[in-house]
Amino acid sequence: MKICLVGSSGGHLTHLYMLKPFWEKHERFWVTFDKEDAKSLLKDERMIPCYYPTNRSLKGLLINTRLAWKVLRKEKPDLIISSGAAVAVPFFWLGKLFGAKTMYIEVFDRIDKSTLSGKLVYPVADKFIVEWEEMKKIYPKAINLGSIF
Repeated sequence: MKICLVGSSGGHLTHLYMLKPFWEKHERFWVTFDKEDAKSLLKDERMIPCYYPTNRSLKGLLINTRLAWKVLRKEKPDLIISSGAAVAVPFFWLGKLFGAKTMYIEVFDRIDKSTLSGKLVYPVADKFIVEWEEMKKIYPKAINLGSIF
């Protein structure tokens, strides 16, 4: 199985990195910001830099949509995993077009309201994971796995 792990640097990237017991056994690549924290954390991983800042940025969405098209056509991942933020959106929507399965993990600090990225990927997420039972009121098809911290 080939996995694409996509997310902003910082907490979102750390969240994904904590899933190492799952992804370390598989072929994988990362899509994240070309920032020092990401380069340090992923020094031994294959990383594809994406455009930032992305939050509420039409320019960022357009640039990262073009990147997602190129990357997904070339890499053909079986699974795309993200915990946000905005860079996940084009990868999830185009990933579905290319036949990938998608898994989104809503961030831990959201207990009773959605993130914008979560709202935008929810319709195409094959698995939508929340870490609080209260979030199932917002995302009815979500699976609550509790905290991954």
